[in-house]
Amino acid sequence: MTLIRFPDEAAKDRALELLLGKYPCKSWKSGELLVPEDALPLLARENVPFKFEGLEGYEKLSKVRDPFAAPV
Repeated sequence: MTLIRFPDEAAKDRALELLLGKYPCKSWKSGELLVPEDALPLLARENVPFKFEGLEGYEKLSKVRDPFAAPV
């Protein structure tokens, strides 16, 4: 899994439109999205701007999660 970030909400929304139903992904309010590496060429082909944050994936999630999330 790969962590990517979008420059704005419109780019993130466009990416989610393309990815949902085709690839598993996890999105955060911070603008970051966790996607499989296979999804990156699709975003590039569709000219969706994104910044590669790393391959750490789940190891980096603790830094991305909302610190004010409600306990379950």
